[in-house]
Amino acid sequence: MVDLLESLNPPQRLAVTVEPGPVLVLAGPGSGKTRVLTHRVAYLLTAFGAQPRQVVAVTFTNKAAREMQSRVLSLVEDRRAAAQINLGTFHALCARFLRRDGARLGLPPTFAIFDDSDQESLARQALKENNLDPRQHTPGRVLNAISSAKNELVPAEAYPATSYFGEIVRRIYPRYEELLRQNNALDFDDLLVWTVRLLRDHEDLRQAYRQRIRHLLVDEFQDTNTVQYELLRLLEPEGADLFAVGDPDQSIYRWRGADYRNVQRFQKDYPAHRLILLEQSYRSTQVVLDAAMGVIDRQPGRTRKQLFTDRGQGEQIVFHEAYDEDDEARFVLDTIALLARGGVEPRGCAVMYRTNAQSRALEEAFLRANLPYRLVGAQRFYGRREVKDLIAYLRLVHNPADEVSLLRVLNTPPRGIGAKTVESLLAAARASGLAAGPYLIQLARREANPPADLTARAAAAAAAFGEQLDGWRGLASSSSVLALFDRVVNDVAYRRFLDDGSDEGAERWENVLELRGLAGEAAVDDDPTELAAASPLDLAMFLEQVALVSDQDTLTEDMNAPVLLTLHAAKGLEFPAVFIVGLDEGLLPHYRSLDDSEAMAEERRLLYVGITRARDRLFLLRAFRRHSFGTGGVCEPSRFLDDLPADRVEGTSAPTRARAAYERQTRWEPAPVTPIEPRYRAGMRVAHAAFGDGVVLESELDREDEIVTIQFPVGVKRLAASLAPLDILVDSVPDRHRTSGADA
Repeated sequence: MVDLLESLNPPQRLAVTVEPGPVLVLAGPGSGKTRVLTHRVAYLLTAFGAQPRQVVAVTFTNKAAREMQSRVLSLVEDRRAAAQINLGTFHALCARFLRRDGARLGLPPTFAIFDDSDQESLARQALKENNLDPRQHTPGRVLNAISSAKNELVPAEAYPATSYFGEIVRRIYPRYEELLRQNNALDFDDLLVWTVRLLRDHEDLRQAYRQRIRHLLVDEFQDTNTVQYELLRLLEPEGADLFAVGDPDQSIYRWRGADYRNVQRFQKDYPAHRLILLEQSYRSTQVVLDAAMGVIDRQPGRTRKQLFTDRGQGEQIVFHEAYDEDDEARFVLDTIALLARGGVEPRGCAVMYRTNAQSRALEEAFLRANLPYRLVGAQRFYGRREVKDLIAYLRLVHNPADEVSLLRVLNTPPRGIGAKTVESLLAAARASGLAAGPYLIQLARREANPPADLTARAAAAAAAFGEQLDGWRGLASSSSVLALFDRVVNDVAYRRFLDDGSDEGAERWENVLELRGLAGEAAVDDDPTELAAASPLDLAMFLEQVALVSDQDTLTEDMNAPVLLTLHAAKGLEFPAVFIVGLDEGLLPHYRSLDDSEAMAEERRLLYVGITRARDRLFLLRAFRRHSFGTGGVCEPSRFLDDLPADRVEGTSAPTRARAAYERQTRWEPAPVTPIEPRYRAGMRVAHAAFGDGVVLESELDREDEIVTIQFPVGVKRLAASLAPLDILVDSVPDRHRTSGADA
């Protein structure tokens, strides 16, 4: 046992060896919380005699779970036994419970897990069925409201409508739930909500799990939400051996339901708990830690941690005021080049920002310089078209009731099944009381008749697809995921459809081969634990894994290039050099937080998280002026800059041209503001020189300008009418003429 404990400092050793019971470990950034968690698991096995299957450790990312698994295996002699420990995310753990026992709630073990795009498809359908325009009431906003309700365990029938938008959500929420059930599917929130319902409604099952789970450990406890905290309470082992590790100062996910006050609830619900502080950082220099404490110590009502390190004082923090966002990006690139000449690898540099839109100037700077970069949160591997196509095929094989997947692949590659044929098939399936997938299988077996309005060619194409689906399902019951994958790809001639001889086609086929490699790794556990998935098929586990992957799970080290990412995505990561750009009022803190004390507190925590990602060097940047949404204006420095210890910061102000512009600006007399009338309205079609034709989603007046939100083929853009080259298309206005928005 000496070997297990000798690498730990005294507080870490106390946390690892404390007697089982409620324990709360508040761990500062870089203080070794993963080390404590993994050593605690190993200590439970070796010193307290815990059985591996009795230990459950819950994390928030697959990456963290894999790291914990690897470390635990390196700490214990019986690696086979240690592999039986249940390590995983909340969602993965709940998926296993539901595969095993969800039938008690009427949930088949073949349920699909719908991702964001699947959920948006259902929300869009529900909006249209309620005669609501998805362009005016965006599915994403409705889904956010539904997700918030689920996180607070508010069912559809109890949703409180306190506004016009709330009334829309109240109407869409139950239909969205019905569509999920029709597709034999759950969304991410359902995995948690249904598990809570399962444990609440079935005491015998709850007691069985509580007896089976003797030791429950939770990582990132400050990021739990209401439903997750309730889940932990329901699974609380006998003797309340609940080991929670977290840092309320790093709680930055309020927008998705995370509630740092769960730390306070833990202390109230378990008054006899042990509280242990981890304050020694093994990551950052003392200068970085002092800056972090300067920011976070202004936060009231918190348990203060005096962060310290043995790594020395380190380099001073560099503050730079650029002229604008382009100048800000140039400074970042120039500094990364200097760091590289000093021995810092480009992959060791991270550029962090508050909003995704801020990456535009940075990406353009990298492209102009012909330098590579990695963008976290951009289109992920699993979000690419060809990958989603083949996953949809596999999901349909596993769950023929999944109509979202069916509609994606029914004519991909094209097989002569057009929109009218699809409508006829769906109507015939519903008339027969079946989902479309099973109906097509019956059509192929001649157990059902094709719709009367179909041509012989369309009916034959539909039956042929049903025959393929039937054959794939037979193969899935007896073969590996890899064999099934190859069969599907070959049967539908997917390579011929995809690889058209272009570079893009070749790249897309490479993505298919990458997915094939992942399919080849899918296998059933030779010695499944009692908490393993109920389905014996490795297909179910494979689909679950790809559904629950996160942005950070896709961040690889295969490219020696700087990383661009939001401050939210930076949580849990660390880099030798960190750049935080956009330290301006309205960006950080974000303008939406200015009148909300809780939101403002989270903005402060967000900067604290960003600062503490840095190991050696930290660069803080702001811009004298920015062009946001097509407008340009002078920016005020972030209020958080005043909280930095002056003796830890060095740097420069904006270039001379910026300072001169600033001086001219201060001598200007404010011009009278002339009221303007909105020129654009929702549903209007417009043209933009760069983005093409688009549809106006909404328009709002912002001081002396009109800000127009438009859906273009390249995505949604917010543009200032006074600056953006917008033309109103002739068929979208009553007088049938075309005018220039710039002349409005």
